[in-house]
Amino acid sequence: MAETISQIPLAQESTEVRCQEKTRGGVRYEVILGEPEVKAAPPKKPLSPKNSVSVQDIEEKLKAAEERRQQLESSKIAALSAKMQKIEEASRKKDEQTTQFITATRDALEQKMGTVTEKREAYISDLKTKLKDHIENVEKTRLSLEQQTDEVRTAIEEKLKTATIQRDENLKKMLERLKEHEEQVRKVKSSNNTKLQDLGNAILTKLVQARNRREQIEQEQLEKLKKNNSRPFEKQKSVESTIESRKSEVINLIENKLCIAEQIREKVIQKKVELAKKHNEHLNEVKQTLGNRKSEQVNKIENKLTAAEQKREQEMQKKLEHIKKHEKHAELVRQNKAVLAAKAPSSG
Repeated sequence: MAETISQIPLAQESTEVRCQEKTRGGVRYEVILGEPEVKAAPPKKPLSPKNSVSVQDIEEKLKAAEERRQQLESSKIAALSAKMQKIEEASRKKDEQTTQFITATRDALEQKMGTVTEKREAYISDLKTKLKDHIENVEKTRLSLEQQTDEVRTAIEEKLKTATIQRDENLKKMLERLKEHEEQVRKVKSSNNTKLQDLGNAILTKLVQARNRREQIEQEQLEKLKKNNSRPFEKQKSVESTIESRKSEVINLIENKLCIAEQIREKVIQKKVELAKKHNEHLNEVKQTLGNRKSEQVNKIENKLTAAEQKREQEMQKKLEHIKKHEKHAELVRQNKAVLAAKAPSSG
């Protein structure tokens, strides 16, 4: 730590620093102040002498001020009178312009009202004519659609009648064919029965003939045996067995043929019955399709008629709304015209 002590003379002789000490943190020193100095008072200025003013001077000044005031008032009054004249002229011109504007606007509004009323009446007349034409066209279309529906109905009814007639004719033909087939079957049965009877009779005759022949043969054989005892009796048995086997074979063949003929007849009858059923089903399907087509066409025509009627009603409503709007606008124009006509005399 370094310490330095010194005397530092200041600018004035009254102050003095005797010692000074420097450290790391700062500086410490002693200052001795001298006695304060007394300042001298400044010299006073001499007072100026007062002006002496008389009563006459004051009166003259007052008179001059009064004259100036009167002149200012007269100039202000003249300026105000000029301004008032200008304002009166401007108001008069404004009134003239307003009256001219009111008359011009009234004439223009009257002309517009006349043109608007004429246009409105012409437009309403055109709308009425158009509505009449539209109604006539709608009536014509409705009548044409009704005619078309009647024609379609008549055509469908005629087709149904022709279809029913054809179906009845086909059924009659089928029944006649079935009857003919049954008659043929009966004839075939009768012929088969007759043939079977003939065959049975022929078989019986043949059997009788065979028996007779067998008996004759047996007698001849017996006679021969009597003559010749050497032949055996077995030959007779073999002949009888062959005859019986042939007889059974013939009977089986006849029965098989009869069974086959009966089966064929039943198959033919079943096929014809199935064909008749199929034909009836086809006729029923044709009837259903025709009925469905008829109902679809009728529904389409009815839908078209309803759509046309709805469209016509919508157009009529739109046109009536348009006419009402025009009438409201015309009423507002009339009211404005009446208001302007009422205001015109009051403003005049």
